[in-house]
Amino acid sequence: MKNNSVKTLLGVCLLTLVIMLTACSNPVGGGDSGNSGNSGNSQNSDNSDNSDNSDNSDNSEKPTPSNIRGLVTTLAGSGSSGSKNGTGSTARFDGPARITTDGTNLFVVDTYNKQIRKIVIATGEVTTFAGSGADGSDNGIGAKASFNHPQGITTDGTNIYVADKKNDLIRKIVIATGEVTTFYETSYGDPYAITTDGTNLYVTYVYDNLIQKISIATSEVTTLAGTHSFGYKDGIGTAAMFKSIQGITTDGTNVYVAEQGNDRIRQIVIATGEVTTLAGSGSEGSDDGIGAKASFNNPLGITTDGTNLYVSDSSNNSIRKIVIATGEVTTLAGSGSQGANNGMGKEASFYLPRGIIYFGASLYVADFSNNLIRKIE
Repeated sequence: MKNNSVKTLLGVCLLTLVIMLTACSNPVGGGDSGNSGNSGNSQNSDNSDNSDNSDNSDNSEKPTPSNIRGLVTTLAGSGSSGSKNGTGSTARFDGPARITTDGTNLFVVDTYNKQIRKIVIATGEVTTFAGSGADGSDNGIGAKASFNHPQGITTDGTNIYVADKKNDLIRKIVIATGEVTTFYETSYGDPYAITTDGTNLYVTYVYDNLIQKISIATSEVTTLAGTHSFGYKDGIGTAAMFKSIQGITTDGTNVYVAEQGNDRIRQIVIATGEVTTLAGSGSEGSDDGIGAKASFNNPLGITTDGTNLYVSDSSNNSIRKIVIATGEVTTLAGSGSQGANNGMGKEASFYLPRGIIYFGASLYVADFSNNLIRKIE
């Protein structure tokens, strides 16, 4: 009897120990250790830099490319024209036209100052990265270089490329040193917008109504699409026609352009040069809708997160969103009236916004006539 009791007691103890160990290894709510409320974003590289985003303190949802809410704030600029360096509202710009980023800093074409300005994203600190402030085409480091009405800007992460409009040049700036050199002397006048897929540059010519592809490695130049004549026509390569291309971006497969003269957003397949119209009726307006049912008024800037396009609809003083897969256009931010109000969606206001860039689940806008750099989350 004693032996049986001892065996029974040992069995109960072992069973209790197993239950306790099982409970400890599987705490309530922690069955999936990689799924603590953020499973949808646990492998999303686009949001890896937003792991501490205080706007999502409940950790139920991290910002992704598809859920930029439209909250507008001011990152840098006083609102008055000038060329002052400083942090946030102590800095001044004069016609900030285009914008790009290397992931840590923003680089802004400060058109009337004839300079490239650098903004630390984390702090809003503004410095002058390159340009003497005087018209010229001198190469050199930092302030020893000069530009003449620079417009477009893009980066491959190592170098910056600038469409130096009145010099008819594409300039290259080494990010690490600020050294400016001439990368390419254009065969057409007034290079305007520029983007890169890391292998090639894509350059628009506002008066020649075409898009050139330039190999970064060899400087070989080909025409991707368009002719010297202005017009509106979808087609392949030089069979297509454009009118005043102001903005350009790429997702690596397609190039997308903001076409001021036709008030449309066009798509070009890089591999074939096929041009189609993604959105816009061709008439000035501010209607939301799908494809040709939507309307724009002087779309000047464009960027992409890979799923959506974001357009600076300049004369509508608003930022529009286009779903690439469907062509659906909505208004993300901007009241439509000129102003510099921060706020959510249509509570915010802009004054002829131009350049726009997407990074880290936020948009950064060169608010041209306000002389401000705005952030949209």
